[in-house]
Amino acid sequence: MRFPRVSALVLCTLLALASLLFAVETRVWEHAEQADFEKGTLAKLSLSSDGRLTTAPILREVYDPSVAFLWAIARDSKGNLYAGGGGVGGSKSKLVIVDSAGKARTLAELDGMLIQAIAIDKQDRVYAATSPDGKVYRVDAAGKADVFYDPKAKYIWALAFSSKGDLFVATGDQGEIHRVAPSGAGSVFYRTEEAHVRSLAIDAHDNLIAGTDPSGLVLRVGQDGRGFVLYETPKREVTAVAVAADGNVYAASAGVKAPMTAPAPGPARPAQGGPAAIMMATPGAGPAPAAPPPTTANASTAVQGGSEIYRVQPDGYARRVWTHAQDVVYALAFDAGGKVIVGTGNRGNIYRLDSDRGYTRLAGLAPSQVTGLATDPNGRIYAVTGNIGEIFSLGPEREPSGTLESEVLDANAFSYWGRMSSLFSGQGSVTFETRSGNVSRAQKDWSPWAKLNGDRVASPAARFLQYRATVSGAAELYDVAAAYEMKNVAPVVEIVESTQVNYKFPAPSTSSASTPPNLTLPALGRASGGSSNSRPATDTGISPALTYGRGSLGARWLANDDNDDALLFKIEIRGENETVWKPLRENLRERYYSWDSTAFPDGKYRVRVTASDAPSNTPEQVLAGSRESDRFLIDNTPPEITGLAGTVSGAKIDVRMHAKDALNALSKAEYSINGGDWKVAEPTTRITDSEEHDYRFQVDRGQGEITIAVRVRDAYENEAVAKTVVK
Repeated sequence: MRFPRVSALVLCTLLALASLLFAVETRVWEHAEQADFEKGTLAKLSLSSDGRLTTAPILREVYDPSVAFLWAIARDSKGNLYAGGGGVGGSKSKLVIVDSAGKARTLAELDGMLIQAIAIDKQDRVYAATSPDGKVYRVDAAGKADVFYDPKAKYIWALAFSSKGDLFVATGDQGEIHRVAPSGAGSVFYRTEEAHVRSLAIDAHDNLIAGTDPSGLVLRVGQDGRGFVLYETPKREVTAVAVAADGNVYAASAGVKAPMTAPAPGPARPAQGGPAAIMMATPGAGPAPAAPPPTTANASTAVQGGSEIYRVQPDGYARRVWTHAQDVVYALAFDAGGKVIVGTGNRGNIYRLDSDRGYTRLAGLAPSQVTGLATDPNGRIYAVTGNIGEIFSLGPEREPSGTLESEVLDANAFSYWGRMSSLFSGQGSVTFETRSGNVSRAQKDWSPWAKLNGDRVASPAARFLQYRATVSGAAELYDVAAAYEMKNVAPVVEIVESTQVNYKFPAPSTSSASTPPNLTLPALGRASGGSSNSRPATDTGISPALTYGRGSLGARWLANDDNDDALLFKIEIRGENETVWKPLRENLRERYYSWDSTAFPDGKYRVRVTASDAPSNTPEQVLAGSRESDRFLIDNTPPEITGLAGTVSGAKIDVRMHAKDALNALSKAEYSINGGDWKVAEPTTRITDSEEHDYRFQVDRGQGEITIAVRVRDAYENEAVAKTVVK
């Protein structure tokens, strides 16, 4: 179904307010962000960074050369494709050709574990560089390979031709760039202070653009051999560089840069062993080289930390235009419209940079790494992969349709499904199917896929739901929402307890229970939280502080509702031998209440708390749950003091008395002489632990008339006072 476009935030806000105003707790499961759709399974769909789904460019397998890794790809002027790679532990690398008619074959097998770089000159001659301890080979159309140049370097990472026909060779582990004349004569052209020149390109002025490891530098080297650092990236290595037609330089960086603990050393010495199987993380491959290979050269394991792409303008200004926390960039290219195409691992995604803030995931080749890219004038993109090594083509034609199988919604309880809505634009169509079940993983015991009944979910009520969206033609889907409502269940009052006497809670709120609460918007740029796909909030049991109030008594309780319904509470009281509950307060929203206990006769009581979900349900659906407290006392009568008398005995006065409370244990007895300070009087049993005690103590006789005052408290702080006069 098609709707006028509104933002996801506005939609969620309106739905949230509607549920509050009309007291119907209908929830909305919404997908409107890139992260929402990425949790599902996309087939033949592209996904933009702003959460738009479109049919993807058609992805085809061009050739499978039966190698573990393909690292390089190039296209000549006749439309022939050349790709090179190899496998772990092998002694031969493979160069394959796919001619313009689509026929593929192995063109040559070269000495060395793998082919890391390929370049083609103006005469369409093919040059392939092998690693480790490799060489640059020139391969003719018949597959005859001759050594064209030996840089005497551990690794050869990249090749590039200048407009004058010179071949530039990027090497490691001494971080050198070699220049080789068309005759094959060559030498070191530029020495960096890095271990590896990891990537290489040439701009329109024959300046070399190089990316390094381990400092992550983007260098510009002029034809006069002078170098200049255009930018130092925060990552360890610059895995790919590319120069756009407008002169902008794009550089991709990856890997964690080690902290500098000492001044950077000079060029590393040649390694004493350590074959390039290290690039494939092969155990027992021999001692490590003095300068280890870059992190992304290990294509058999995931590189941590993601990648960043920077654009360096012709005036030297650099800014980051793309970043991804998981995907690692291996290759950059430009499509027919001049937009940057990005090949990545660890998930085999191919991206297009649409702007400085937006991008589109065109296709996914998981679980491969996209290690090389090439394009043709018609807009077709070619990609080579590692784990397993294959050649693919992408576009420019688009799939007629594609599907998204969403993540599974956990409604947290048995639920009824409602309306499913979507927002899309463009010429085409979007259709939906759903299925439901009562186990968390979609499997055969779920209901079958079912089309919507109009715009309503036709799948049976259950706890879990999944949808499948089919996008056809030029439609652009950017919002999906499904309404649902959990089956109403009664709230549960889990605990009710009385509080300390003579203390009270704050007064209950006097506002209407139906008044909507304030709505707090999320921070700008963050998800609105409109999707309900989490457990309802749980009552924490935390109550506000009590204040002193003579004669006050209170109760507090813990209550939860699996539907996350708004609750109202009623608290009632009943004496021990009574049969009818008397109301204390109704329509409470708070989970606590205090009252004046002096209005009740002394005795044993209980309170009952009833929770109702009435604010969130129709009268026919309202449910309630109750719980009683343990017995507690109301005692506002002070103890009784009897037998108070003082008898003169020499220089002392013997004082005796008896104290008794009807309901509570006595807590403290004190005496005062002639209005002086109060002093503690102990019972004859020494321990104050029962409802009545005898007390006996002595005071000094002194001169004249003496007034002896006594006071006794019970556990509820009721206090009795008496006095006797001794002459």
